[in-house]
Amino acid sequence: MMLSAPATLLTAIVTLLAVVICIGTAIMVARVRTANGIQPPAMSGHPAVERALRVQGNTVESFVALLPALWLAALYFQGWAPPLLGLLWCLGRVIYAIGYMAAPERRHIGFGISMIAVLGLVVLAIVGIAGAWGVATAT
Repeated sequence: MMLSAPATLLTAIVTLLAVVICIGTAIMVARVRTANGIQPPAMSGHPAVERALRVQGNTVESFVALLPALWLAALYFQGWAPPLLGLLWCLGRVIYAIGYMAAPERRHIGFGISMIAVLGLVVLAIVGIAGAWGVATAT
């Protein structure tokens, strides 16, 4: 894997986009808290703050699974599929945040999209690692 290969560069860009999304959810929490008069250190008291915190928490939880799956898939499976699935995760997280902030029952589509992306990356990583293992042990 070359660090300047287009698929690797796209994977790096997707990683940065995912980081920006995580930072964006933290900024959203701060803005919603301020807009609703919830002063630090309080983290509750208004439904919009509760929703923003859940968006941020769930996004960070999903991000922890995304990163290793994305880079293992990029390293061992290679090609365009890993960064495209990473982009799908980013899209899913944005849809999740918009849906959850509008009405909590609208979060499922974005959640599903991002989970499918992570599971797809895990499958690609397993396939790629198994293939590399087969080559390594065949000699």
